[in-house]
Amino acid sequence: MTDARDFEICNANLVLEDRVVAGGVVVRDGRIAEVTEGSARSGLDLEGDYLIPGLVELHTDHLEVHYAPRPGVRWDTIAAIQAHDGQVATAGITTVFDCLRMGSDEDGGFAPGEMRALADALHEGREQGRFRADHLIHLRCEVSAPDMLADYEAFRDDPLVHLASVMDHAPGQRQFQTMDQYTLYYKTKRGLSDAAFAAFIARRQEASARHSGPNRQAVAADCRARGIALASHDDATIDHVAESAGHGVRIAEFPTTLDAARASHAAGIAVLMGAPNIVRGRSHSGNIAAGDLAAAGVLDVLSSDYVPISLIHAPFILADRVAGIDLPQAIAMVTATPARSVGLADRGRLAEGLRADLVRVHRDAGVPVVRAVWREGRRVA
Repeated sequence: MTDARDFEICNANLVLEDRVVAGGVVVRDGRIAEVTEGSARSGLDLEGDYLIPGLVELHTDHLEVHYAPRPGVRWDTIAAIQAHDGQVATAGITTVFDCLRMGSDEDGGFAPGEMRALADALHEGREQGRFRADHLIHLRCEVSAPDMLADYEAFRDDPLVHLASVMDHAPGQRQFQTMDQYTLYYKTKRGLSDAAFAAFIARRQEASARHSGPNRQAVAADCRARGIALASHDDATIDHVAESAGHGVRIAEFPTTLDAARASHAAGIAVLMGAPNIVRGRSHSGNIAAGDLAAAGVLDVLSSDYVPISLIHAPFILADRVAGIDLPQAIAMVTATPARSVGLADRGRLAEGLRADLVRVHRDAGVPVVRAVWREGRRVA
């Protein structure tokens, strides 16, 4: 990474919020000092490549892949984050909310204290200037878990926490309204017998009935008090959306039905779906396709979820294939809208005074190529 410096970019196709124009930007002290339109000026010649704001990633589980690369294996925390950081930055992501699990749902595989250790490493790495992207924390709160609040308490005073989501993966509702996908996830992959699987289901449903309501309310109240953005997860019904709105939810992550997405969008709750869903053309868990929500006009934010490169790929697919969505609208789903949804007013757009988080993208057809990335004026990829 290079030190911050003053520089100019010219001969770019600037993707603004409402249009694509030929022009450039002037960067001073890590901020966008001027956005210029028209004929080329001096500076770094982008040769007609797109210049877009740095991508803002709100929900990625990708850090876990590096920290726990095999069952029972734990990697050095700093090394794991640096590996994750390198992948997100070279995909054009300049702001990333790393998901940390709160509460065990019998599928997490993490011991008490491991998420706090990862967070401590994030703090250490930031202080030492190790990372290319700006790393913040997203607490994924499994509200059906009896130990969720104990895990959450360890993050009460953590200034990197800017987003929390409340989720319940118990069978028979939300993500797993039918048992087909749940059986694949938990019975087939684990090799459980019929009796063991039935007992597993019973435990999960009992835990959900006992803990989900109180835990959901506790997290929502704390987020309101601390000014932390709150997200729902896998809302499936109008009643789910009404509950989310009552809790002050700003983001609806991965709604599983068109009705829930429409209701969230109408309530002013930003609808977030997975960019891998767009790239693949379907949900990996058998729920509604993100492309269907885009076509219906109720998709607001994309998240890379588990494949970092999908966050730069999916907007171009939307602009190519979905009537009514042009490239500025699609790019806003990974830049301006997620930034606004969590209260980050200093990034996400090519506009004077904002952070010079910039991405040079070349794309004639197919998968776009990220050619350069700057965060606050520093070249990081």
